[in-house]
Amino acid sequence: MLELKNISKTFNKGTINQKTALNHLNLHLNPGDFVTVIGGNGAGKSTMLNAIAGVWPVDEGKITLAGSDITALQEHERALLIGRVFQDPMMGTAPDMQIIENLAMAARRGQKRGLRWGVTKAEKEEYHEKLKILGLGLEDRMTTKVGLLSGGQRQALTLLMATLRSPKLLLLDEHTAALDPATAKKVLDLSDEIVSRDQLTTLMITHNMGDAIAHGNRLIMMNNGQIIFDVCGEEKKKLTKKDLMDKFAEISGVQVENDAMLLS
Repeated sequence: MLELKNISKTFNKGTINQKTALNHLNLHLNPGDFVTVIGGNGAGKSTMLNAIAGVWPVDEGKITLAGSDITALQEHERALLIGRVFQDPMMGTAPDMQIIENLAMAARRGQKRGLRWGVTKAEKEEYHEKLKILGLGLEDRMTTKVGLLSGGQRQALTLLMATLRSPKLLLLDEHTAALDPATAKKVLDLSDEIVSRDQLTTLMITHNMGDAIAHGNRLIMMNNGQIIFDVCGEEKKKLTKKDLMDKFAEISGVQVENDAMLLS
């Protein structure tokens, strides 16, 4: 479903601030893979997601999604193929628009716009049923402006919007990091439910090592713009935080005392 081949990206080339964020990165995802991504700040996690989403062009390499070469496509041209949820609950929605209007925009993402305006009766019924799944009572508040929602409600809505039309790839960029533990668990459970139901191919960056182990069928660890550890299936299920820290020390040559040090 997704292949990154020899992807490189360097920022501020030729200056004192030059930084190689991705260093000949290679990654292959099968359809339906749910991959959690861990690594310290500067490891290249978000840079990888930005490269896939088309936020900026890569310096070298090829990105293939669902059999199509998307390397040269602009960010808006990839919108029909990719759904994304950001760390900040304020991103991904239009705060001054109603819940139903935000959903309508998400449903039309990447499509050509005509003179017709409005939400059909069938769409209203569809959105009502989709919102019910969230279990937050938003189906009865569809005319509420999104800016009035709590962070957790807004992030759940953004997740629904990102998956409304079953994208080829779902990118979750630390999407629970700004939430309290109880709300984060709720959003993660919703993520699991939607990904499993729609068999979505998913990449999820997290700073929580426990969540990285508990969710998804595969885990990758990044360091210095490369993947240094890739584990899946039963082997992944048996992992502990200590296993991951030991593996990081073995491959990177850097010893860490706890998971907070590794992921900071």
